[in-house]
Amino acid sequence: MKTLLSCFVISIVFVGQAQATQGMHPAPSLTTTTWGYAALILFVLAYVLVIFEEKTHLRKSKPVMLAAGIIWILLALTYRQVGIPAEEAHQAIIHNITEYAELMLFLLVAMTYINSMNERGIFQTLRSWLVSRGFSLRIVFWITGLLAFLISPVADNLTTALLMGAVVMAVAEDNKKFIALACINIVVGANAGGAFSPFGDITTLMVWQKGQVDFSQFFLLFFPALINWLIPAIIMNFFVSSETPKALDTIVSMKFGAKRIIALFLLTILTAVSFHNFLDLPPAAGMMLGLAYLGFFSYYIKFKEERAIEYDAPLGIGEGLPNSPFDIFNKVARAEWDTLLFFYGVILCVGGLSQFGYLALISHHLYEGLGATSANVLVGILSSIVDNIPVMFAVLTMDPTMPLGQWLLVTLTAGVGGSLLSIGSAAGVALMGTARGTYTFGAHLKWMPIVALGYAGSIYAHILLNKALF
Repeated sequence: MKTLLSCFVISIVFVGQAQATQGMHPAPSLTTTTWGYAALILFVLAYVLVIFEEKTHLRKSKPVMLAAGIIWILLALTYRQVGIPAEEAHQAIIHNITEYAELMLFLLVAMTYINSMNERGIFQTLRSWLVSRGFSLRIVFWITGLLAFLISPVADNLTTALLMGAVVMAVAEDNKKFIALACINIVVGANAGGAFSPFGDITTLMVWQKGQVDFSQFFLLFFPALINWLIPAIIMNFFVSSETPKALDTIVSMKFGAKRIIALFLLTILTAVSFHNFLDLPPAAGMMLGLAYLGFFSYYIKFKEERAIEYDAPLGIGEGLPNSPFDIFNKVARAEWDTLLFFYGVILCVGGLSQFGYLALISHHLYEGLGATSANVLVGILSSIVDNIPVMFAVLTMDPTMPLGQWLLVTLTAGVGGSLLSIGSAAGVALMGTARGTYTFGAHLKWMPIVALGYAGSIYAHILLNKALF
C-alpha cells in the first residue's frame, strides 16, 4: 500500500517547479526554515489523504487544494522574513496558474468529447459488437488487450480500461480467473498505449506541452510500448482458457451524429497539433477551437432532436426518439472536475515547495548522482507506488539536462511503470472498483514479476532502437 514513509520520501525527492522564470532564485537557506519544513509536512499529510481516498471517501482534490493555499501563505510569510520582494512570489504563482490553465483547458475539451461520444453510444456499440461475436476467452483476452493498447492513445487510459473491462465481465460472467488475467492485460495495454501518444496520458501531455518532446517524436516509443504489453500478454496467454462462452444477444446502435463527433474529435486533435507545431501557440488554444467545432455541431443535433420530439419522428432507421435533446454544456459539466481540481492542487503545492528551494537540493543527487538512466527507471518504479502525475511534473520542473532519448525514456517509464501494481494507475484503480473481489491488488501482485519483464523489455528496446538519441 502507499505508505506514509514512501509518500514522505517521494515528496522530498520529487518536489519542484520551474525556477528559471524571470530571475526567480529562492535562497537555498529557505529549505531549512520553519515554514519550509511546515510546508513540506503539510504536503505529505495532504497526499496521505489522497492515497486513502477509497477508505475516507474524501475526494482527492480537497486536501491538495487546501494544502496548496496554505503553502503559498507560508511562502509569502517566509519571503517577507528573509527580505525577498513580494513580487517574486506573485510572479511565481502566476507562472504556476498559467501552466495549470493550459493543462486544465486541454483536458476539459478532451473530457467533453469523450463524454459526448459516450452519450452518443459509441463505446456501448463497440462493447455490444464484441460480446455478441461468440469469441473464445483466449480471443477475447487478445482483442480487449489490443484494443486497450490502440484506443488509449486517443482516449484516456481510464475510459479505455473501463470499456474493455465491461466487455470482459459481460463475456466471462463468473469466470474469476479469466477476468483477473484479462483485467491485468487491459491495464498493461492501456498504460502502454498511452505512453507513445501526447493524448494517451496526462504525463505525456505535460511532456509535450513543456516542449521537451515534439509531437511526432512520441511515436518513437511505439515499439517499446508494444513490447511492454506483448511480453506479459504472451506469457499470460498460456494460462487463459480456450473455451467459448455463449454469445450474448445484445445490439446497441449509435445515436444521431455520433460518427461526425468522432470526426470532429480527430479534427480537434489535428488543430491542437497544428497550433503547437506551426503557429507556436499553446495546444490548449487549439483544443478550445475544437470545442467550438463541437459547440456548433451540438446546436445542429439539438435542433434535429427537438424537431424529432416535437413531431414524434425518429431521426433514422432503427432509432427511437431521444429522451432529451443533446446539450453540450451537460457534457462540460460532467467532466472529471475532481481530477481537474486535483491537478490544480498538485501543481500549486509542488510549485510552492519549489520556491522554498527543495528542487536545487535534490536534483543534483538524483540525476547527477544516480545518472539519468537509473533515475528515469526509478521514476517508473515510483509511479507504481505514487501517482505518476506529480512525479512527472516534478521531473519536468527539475528540468535536468538530458538528451531526447532520456526524455523519451522517462516518458515511457512514467507511463508504463504504473502497470507494475494495480494501484499504480487510474486504469488499475478503476478496474478494481468495477471488478471488485475478482481483480484485486493481490491478484495483480501475483503477476507483477511478469509485468516487470515487460517493463524491463520496453526499456531495453527503447535504448536499443533509439540509441542514436542518447
